[in-house]
Amino acid sequence: MSTENKIKRITTKALYLLKKKGTKITALTAYDFITAKILDQAGIDVILVGDSLGNVFQGNETTLPVTMDEMIYHTKAVNKAVERAMVIVDMPFMSYQLSVDEGFRNAGRIMKETAASGVKLEGGERVAETIRKITQQEYLLWGI
Repeated sequence: MSTENKIKRITTKALYLLKKKGTKITALTAYDFITAKILDQAGIDVILVGDSLGNVFQGNETTLPVTMDEMIYHTKAVNKAVERAMVIVDMPFMSYQLSVDEGFRNAGRIMKETAASGVKLEGGERVAETIRKITQQEYLLWGI
């Protein structure tokens, strides 16, 4: 665990500084308030609300059935528990694959409704334009 006493809330800048110092950065997954509270108090740097909640929490064979509403619900619970860790949210299947604009809109919805610090997309080069649009907007809004 890479607890830095002077860091009150983990941000992208804080992660950059930890990496620059050579400090190991920790990340674990949580789907609920109590687990997130324990991880945050243990000093975990990044908490992911993963779409794996479809398997772990709902008992599905895959993550495909997980919806935006379910990701938002679980992220709200996790974020209420967290005081220090950065909370990142998986964007569920088909929430960003159809178009750049739809991916951008859904990422914005997640950020607005959950107060999470970021979203995670999978797909490499084929989602690069969506990622570019999301990060460009973050830069314009927050200067990061």
